[in-house]
Amino acid sequence: MQKSIGKPNAPASLPRAENSSLTPVASGSMQRYVQLLLLVLAAGGIYPLLYLRQVYQTTMLDVLHIDNAQLGYLYSVLGIVFFVCYLPSGWLADRVAPRLLICFSLIGTGALGLWYSTAPSFHALLVIFCCWGITTGLTFWASVLKRVRMIAAANEQGRFFGLLDGGRGLVEALLATAALALFAAATGSGRGEAAGLRHVIYLYSFTCIALGALMSFFKDPAPAQAESKSVEANAKGSLWRDLATLASIPQLWLMAAVVFCGYQIFWATYSFSAYLQQGEMHMSVVAAGMVTTAKLWMRPIGGIGGGFLGDRLSNLRVLIWALFLAVVGLIGLILLPALRNMVLLGAVVLFIGLMTYAIRGLYWTLLDYCAIPMRITGLAIGLVSLIGYSSDIFLPLVNGYITEHYAGMLGYQIYFAYVAAIGTLGGIAALVLKRMTHSKLA
Repeated sequence: MQKSIGKPNAPASLPRAENSSLTPVASGSMQRYVQLLLLVLAAGGIYPLLYLRQVYQTTMLDVLHIDNAQLGYLYSVLGIVFFVCYLPSGWLADRVAPRLLICFSLIGTGALGLWYSTAPSFHALLVIFCCWGITTGLTFWASVLKRVRMIAAANEQGRFFGLLDGGRGLVEALLATAALALFAAATGSGRGEAAGLRHVIYLYSFTCIALGALMSFFKDPAPAQAESKSVEANAKGSLWRDLATLASIPQLWLMAAVVFCGYQIFWATYSFSAYLQQGEMHMSVVAAGMVTTAKLWMRPIGGIGGGFLGDRLSNLRVLIWALFLAVVGLIGLILLPALRNMVLLGAVVLFIGLMTYAIRGLYWTLLDYCAIPMRITGLAIGLVSLIGYSSDIFLPLVNGYITEHYAGMLGYQIYFAYVAAIGTLGGIAALVLKRMTHSKLA
C-alpha cells in the first residue's frame, strides 16, 4: 500500500539500519504471511490463560480462595519475572531459533495451566505465575516481535504489527467466546462456577499444548547470508557496547515512554468485567463476560485497522489519536455510571477496547523511528519492554489496593482516573517524538 506523499512513516533521516539486507523482501509474500500466521496463532493462544481475570475475576477470587490484594500480588510477581526476563529475552531472540523458543513457551504454559486448573494453594499459585513469567516472557516475547520486524518490508511495518496484534486478538476472541460458552453451560447445568472455570482453563491449556506441538513441525526459514553474518557478529559483540548504542538513541526512550503509558491503558481493560458488576449496574458474571468478550472482538478491528491506517497516514499520527481518544473513553467510564445507561456504558467499553488495541498494534512500529540495527533488534525490544512493561510489577498492586480500600464503583473510578492521567502523558511523549521526527526532517 502506497503511503501518502509528505506523510512519511519512517523518516528518511531515521533509516531502518541494516534492515534492507535482512528483511526478506525478495522472498514470496505468501511465505512471509504464513510465517506471520504461525506467530499470530502462538501469540493469540499463549496469553489468555494468564489473564483470565479480565472476564472471570470475581469467579477466580471465589474458586481460588483469594482476595483482590492477593490477586494483585500474583500479577505483581508475574510482572517482576517479566521485568527480570525482558533483557535476557532479547539476548535469546538474537541467538536462538525462534521456533524452539516458541514451542517450549507454548507447551510449558499449557502444562502449567493444567496445574492451575486444580485450584492449588496461594503459594502454589505464586510458583505457577513465576513459571508463566519465564515461559511467556523469557522465551517468547522478544523472539516473536523480532521475527515480525524481520519478515515485514519497510512499508509494511504498520500492517504486520497490526496483523500480529489484531490477529492474535481474533484468536483470543474466538477462544474467549468458546470459553464463555463452556462456562455458561457448566454454571447453567448446576455444576457451579468452579467447574465452569476449570473447563475454561482446560480449553486454554490444551490449546497451548496443541499449538506448541503444531509449531514443532515447522522449520525456521533459512537465514539470508547477511543475516547469518549479523548473527555471527552479534554473538561476538559486546552486550554493554550494544546497550550503550541503544541508550544513545533518544527516540528509543520516547518509544519506551509511549509503551509504558499505552500498556497501562491496556491493563485497565482487565478490570472492565469487575467494574460492570459494581454499584447500580450489578451485572452477572455471564452478562459482564459477554460485554468484555465483545470487547475482545474489537482487537482484530483495532489492531489490523490501525496498522493499515498507520501505513497509509503515519503510524505515529494514528497512535497519538488513539492514545488521547482512549483517555476520553476512560473519563467516560468515570462519569457515565451516574446516568445508569447500560447501553451507553457498554458502547464506551467497546470504544476503549478499539482504541487500546490500535495502540498495541502500533507502538512497536515506532522501532522504525529509532534507527535500530537489525542485529540488536531483539536487545532493543528487550530494553523497551523492560521499561514499557514495568507497570506489570506495580499496577496490579495499585489496582488491588484501590479496589480493596475504596469498595465498589468508587475504587474503579479512582483507578481509571489514574490510568487516564498516565495515558495523557503517553500522548504527550508521542507528540514529542513526532516533533523530534519533523525537526530532523527539516
